[in-house]
Amino acid sequence: MDPNLLYWKSHGQSFLSRVKIWLNLLDTTVLLSSDAEIEKAHALLGEGEEGEKDAPALTLALSSVHADSGAVLPLVFRPPALLPIAAPVVVGSFLPHITVKSALFWQFLLQSYNAGFSYANRNSSSEQNKKMSAMQLLLIAGAVSYTSCAGALPQIFINRLRIRSPPVQTFFRSILPIPLSAALAFFNVSTVRSKESETGVRVFDSSGNPVGISKAAGQKAVNETALSRAAMFGVTAAVPNLLVSLLKRTRPFQRNPMLVAPLRHISVAFVFGLMIPVSLSLFPQLGTIKREKLEEELQAAAADGQLFYHRGL
Repeated sequence: MDPNLLYWKSHGQSFLSRVKIWLNLLDTTVLLSSDAEIEKAHALLGEGEEGEKDAPALTLALSSVHADSGAVLPLVFRPPALLPIAAPVVVGSFLPHITVKSALFWQFLLQSYNAGFSYANRNSSSEQNKKMSAMQLLLIAGAVSYTSCAGALPQIFINRLRIRSPPVQTFFRSILPIPLSAALAFFNVSTVRSKESETGVRVFDSSGNPVGISKAAGQKAVNETALSRAAMFGVTAAVPNLLVSLLKRTRPFQRNPMLVAPLRHISVAFVFGLMIPVSLSLFPQLGTIKREKLEEELQAAAADGQLFYHRGL
């Protein structure tokens, strides 16, 4: 078992402890570290060094190294890069657009980055040393295309149907994007990582020894990650819209309607930033699957009633 997974096995057992760990791992200053420094930190973690003096190395290894391959993650798809890179795109995607083209553009950026982040941080234990197949590339491209078009549907409806009614426009701009954003995030992750459900992922016993490949564990890993991503984008779409709708009724915003736009931008970025550690902490990074849910050939290996698997991000 990779040193990163061994760390998660002994830490972050509760939701609050995982949030605390992720708040530390999401420090953007680690993005300035070189690949050589990251590899050295990962090697140090593999030697079992987890003292306070090695806390920076621990943070560097956990936030920048893939837990299956041990390879350094691409810079833009490391967890600490999620907020600075994705926040402007999320804000742009949730803007009340005027044209369909602008809505499609921002949705394409958002869904492309979401797909890239999911693929880079997937469970790759069953495909070591294998390059991305043409089928997988087409699947990802199809998922990005579909979710981009679906994400722009509210603006398409408003323009094509020439909707001018304020209540109907409010529905398409403020209410519909909430379930739509959550559903598209779930679909994006599920599609990009569908191979894990088809081929399975490596599972480990309580001692950290690999015991086989499980499709059931792969399906569970994908579902958990998709749910966490749906929560991230669903809440990010819901809270700012609710806040703006409430503040629009107050005197300061009725007198100065120009304040609504910056409030919306700031609140979207703020809520998205809060939801990143919450979303990443909803499920353990090293998940467990019970014996009765495993394939028959793997049930005997679950001596203590469960096996472990890497969930991915």
